Order: sequence, then C-alpha cells, then structure tokens
Amino acid sequence: MMKEPFLSALPIIEDIQNAGFEAYFVGGSVRDHLLGKEIHDVDIATSATPAELKGIFSKTVDVGIEHGTIIVIIQGQGFEVTTYRTEAEYKDYRRPETVAFVRNLTEDLKRRDFTMNAIAMDNNGELVDPFEGQKALKEQLIETVGSADERFQEDALRLMRAVRFVSQLGFRLEHQTERAIATHACLLKHIAVERVMVEMVKLLDGPNKSEAFNILFTSGLYKYLPSLFNEKKVIDATMKYQISSLNEDDMWLLALYLADADDHAEELKSWKLPSKKIKSLVRAIGFLNRRHLHEWTSFELFSAGRETAVLVETVYQTIQHGSLMESVTLINNRFDQLPIKSRQELAVTGNDLLSWSDVTAGPWMKELLEKIIQAVLDNDVSNDKEEIRRWVKVCGLL
Repeated sequence: MMKEPFLSALPIIEDIQNAGFEAYFVGGSVRDHLLGKEIHDVDIATSATPAELKGIFSKTVDVGIEHGTIIVIIQGQGFEVTTYRTEAEYKDYRRPETVAFVRNLTEDLKRRDFTMNAIAMDNNGELVDPFEGQKALKEQLIETVGSADERFQEDALRLMRAVRFVSQLGFRLEHQTERAIATHACLLKHIAVERVMVEMVKLLDGPNKSEAFNILFTSGLYKYLPSLFNEKKVIDATMKYQISSLNEDDMWLLALYLADADDHAEELKSWKLPSKKIKSLVRAIGFLNRRHLHEWTSFELFSAGRETAVLVETVYQTIQHGSLMESVTLINNRFDQLPIKSRQELAVTGNDLLSWSDVTAGPWMKELLEKIIQAVLDNDVSNDKEEIRRWVKVCGLL
C-alpha cells in the first residue's frame, strides 16, 4: 500500500501523465518502500523535458536544470523531478561530461548505480524492474547495474555507497561488485572529501558496521579515506569491538582514541566535519582519557554534561567490553541526582563575588566559582546565594 510521502507527490505524476508524458517514482524511496523502511523524500523521473515540465507546473525551481532536474512545488512542498537521461564520458570519476535527455525509462534506469536502486514505481504502485532489483532485495544482494568496473569508473563515490549500504541494510556484496571495489579502490582519491564524508557518516550510523569495516579493510578502500579510518591499526581494533549499537559520534570518538592522534581537531577537520561536532568530539576525548584513569567524579560529570558523559561512557565501556546499557543508565541516574546540572543553575555569579569582595575582577573569580560548584556538588553547601556567601566567608575564600 502506498504511503507518505508518495501520496503527497502523486498529483505531480498524475499531472505529468495527463499532459501526455510518463512519470515514475524512482531510486532510494522505491527501494525503501519495498523493504518496509521509513521514507523521507521521493524522487520522480519523467519523459518530459525541463521546458515541458515548466509548461505543466506553475511553481518550479531550477536546481540542476542542465542535468534535467527541477523542483516542482505543490501545496507548499517541493519534489525533485528529473528528465530521463543518459550520461557519457565521465570526468574526474564523478561527473558526466555530457547528458542527453531521452524518452525511454529503461535507458534512464540503466545509468543508475545498483540494481536495488534501479526500480521504478508508477502511481498505482506497479513496478518497472528491468535489472531485477527486486530479486537483489529478496536475496539481500548489492550488485551494480551492468558492469561493476564501468559503474565504479564512472563515479568512484559508488565505492563508498556500496559499503555504506552494507552497513545500513546488512546486505552482502555480489561477487563481481566486491571484486571491482578492490580493483578500483584507488579511484576514491579523486572524490571530494565532503562527498566521502556524507557516505561515511551514514556508514558509521548503520547497524552492520563490522561487516562494512571488514570490506573497507579487505578491499583496501580504507587507505584512501582522509584520516583516522585510513589507519590499519584503527580498522583492526575497531573490528574487535562490539560496535553495532554505536552511533556516528560514538564511532568518531572511538577512532580518535584508537588513533592516538597528536592533534585531534586536525584529524577531524580533514574529514570536513562541522566545526561544532569537531569541538564537541575534541572535548569528549579529554574526558575519555580521564575516564581511563578513574571513575567519574561529580565535578567531571557536571563539567561534561549529560550528552558528553553518555558519549564518553558508551565508548569507554565499548573499549572495556563492558555493559553499555547498565553503565549508561548509571551515568544518567548519577547526572539526575546532581544538585545542579549547569553553571546557569548556580545561585551565584561572578558579579556576586565582586560585590562580596574588595578585590578587582580577575582569574580568581573563575577559580572560586569552581570551588563553589564543587562544594555544591559535594553537598558541602546548599545552592542558595546567602548560604554560599556564608560558606565562602567561613572558609576564608574571600
């Protein structure tokens, strides 16, 4: 039974058909529909050219019109619609030199990467499957459309996509596809880091990461990754741990620890990760190193914050082959019991300290605030401004 977001996009297909052209849902949305997975967006392929589409729909946006793609907007929603096309003479192992619009659906499906992604579905839910993608789904097989050597030489990012699908879906690689990945692994060096990173992030979030890492290693593909996971010792060690339940952030932190890098930020920057994520992970590795020395103190737990503490404990227990669920539950419970959970909750501020003292502002304020926080966390003083003022005076801290 067809469901959202297919239902919202049906009027587009019907309008194109009423204008005398073909239109089908294609690609990952059809694959995920057949697998019973959640679908986030849909792509539509059509025999109509961009100019003909603009004659059918009043609201369109040009996003890749030179390659036949426009966005059609209906009821406030945008859907990508692409003209059937063939591609020739790829450059830089990524982009086709020329694109030719065609009227034949099979010709369009022929240019796609894997058979499971070369299935089309019409507005009635009927499938067009010239390359036996349904058979591949049933057999849980990742195989290229046509020659694996040709598909990977056309677009080397497909090397990473294949391994990413292993991680996400738990499928195995068809023999010729697997062989071709090893043969053409070096082509990955021609692909922009940003595109490799997108595939790696999805791989790291997949439940079948161990199988994917094994392929990265045996194919030699790992050698052409930007950093961290391009080290044999990192790949070797990663495959020895239970990593199926780890998420992307867990995996980056684990890699940082295993790589024993001198400059953690630079290692992550080479992947073109967002600066906020880099900052968070560099902060987390500091807590992870301390976690190997001792149990969490209340002050460290407070300083880390719940999210970082859970991240660090998850990776620490993975390294120790410990119980993730039990340990993370304990961390959450301990965090819940802290008298204060952020500096904003502390009853006093730096201005309060200045008002209690004749001393001018300086580094002493930060040091004293940390002592106060420690005392509150240890229940030596309640989180009350007047109580804290008296405690500071009694202890001779001002």
